[in-house]
Amino acid sequence: MSLRIGHGYDVHRFGPGDQVTLAGVRIPHSAGLVAHSDGDVLIHALCDALFGAAALGDIGRHFPDINPQHRNADSRVFLRRAVALLRAQNWELVNADITVIAQAPRIASHQRAMLGNLSADLGADPGQINIKGTTTEGLGFTGRGEGIACQAVVLIGRCNPLP
Repeated sequence: MSLRIGHGYDVHRFGPGDQVTLAGVRIPHSAGLVAHSDGDVLIHALCDALFGAAALGDIGRHFPDINPQHRNADSRVFLRRAVALLRAQNWELVNADITVIAQAPRIASHQRAMLGNLSADLGADPGQINIKGTTTEGLGFTGRGEGIACQAVVLIGRCNPLP
């Protein structure tokens, strides 16, 4: 089996609104996220990790924010398209480890729903995906409540090499 590792990172600042979307789950919050699409930093970081592992560029290459078609787009569509591109090259997810970095909102009560969405979109067993949250103890832009960040690391495998 051929294995590759990919890493993704995304950031969005807070702005007007009353909820944030993470892994396709709308989470009540005192602010929204400023973004061209739905601002789902978790899925954006995950897509970048998948694209990176497969040497397919990044999310901006596949879903540029200058394209009006992506305005307010559901990022789960991006993730499903990313998975289709990887599968076309015979890659599959081995595992994903994802860290949401924010003082708020807290994600613990939403992790099950988030995991369900990612499992469905990735076509993976929930046991292959880990989602966790952390704060920065009040330090930096996330600590000051100015925005939210996410890191994703994936391992992909190719069982049968392409001809």
